Amino acid sequence: MNGFYVITNRSKKDAAKEAEFIRQYLEERGCTCCVQSECGHTHSDSMRYTDASAIPKEVECIIALGGDGTLLHASRDLVDTSLPLLGVNLGTLGYLAEIEHTNIAPTLDRLIADDFFIEDRMMLQGTVVTASGEKVQDIALNDIVISRHGRLRVVDFNVYVDDVFLCSYRADGIIVSTPTGSTGYSLSAGGPIVSPDASLILLTPLAPHTLISRTIVLPENVVVSVEIGNVRAEEEGGAEASFDGDTFLVPENGGRIVISRSDKKTHFIRMNHTSFVENLREKLGP
Repeated sequence: MNGFYVITNRSKKDAAKEAEFIRQYLEERGCTCCVQSECGHTHSDSMRYTDASAIPKEVECIIALGGDGTLLHASRDLVDTSLPLLGVNLGTLGYLAEIEHTNIAPTLDRLIADDFFIEDRMMLQGTVVTASGEKVQDIALNDIVISRHGRLRVVDFNVYVDDVFLCSYRADGIIVSTPTGSTGYSLSAGGPIVSPDASLILLTPLAPHTLISRTIVLPENVVVSVEIGNVRAEEEGGAEASFDGDTFLVPENGGRIVISRSDKKTHFIRMNHTSFVENLREKLGP
């Protein structure tokens, strides 16, 4: 590789300094490197954080400086480019961002030498359908969370799989996640940890008002529909859909969110052939 593009999370301490180090290091070795803030990046309604149209054509690799959140945002913004992403952790846990900033120099050397491999990650597509029939779509790498909106109260959810009724929940919300997302919000809600190379959809309720609160594991080829129960006229709010913690869409009472595996994938650059078990022990162990 010799063409790079650096995305920075400016809220992270020393992010700008790290980005400048990467740019200089790569250019001194005959590569091209563009830092997001210097490459004509502008905000528009068609993108969230990174303008894919501002990425030069010669770019072969995206380097995301920040944490897992930065990498999630980048994966959604750039999914149509098919460019591989490398996450450099400037945060805390960094489960998705494999490289620590202290190891950036040898990592860049390996990227230049093409000493790496690509790991594809499954994504979800969600379509919010309002009671009036209006549709809005988005994608997620980690999860799509349907939760209450407005005042503190439970929401009624009816869940269907391939148009077959599965169950009803009175709960704070429902997490529909990929294997990648199994170590995120779903894990905090009591869901299982799943190897990221699996092809599954996980359905985990949030604080359900029932004695049974188990995660349901579904095959990747199903379509999950979550129907929002009607809210009494005297109550305010309803439910909202969150895609990787971003892009909140509020369906009307009686609306639904239809979720399935996306045809699009995120391509992560991996430097080490560390097993899932070893990585799990390192990141989540005592």
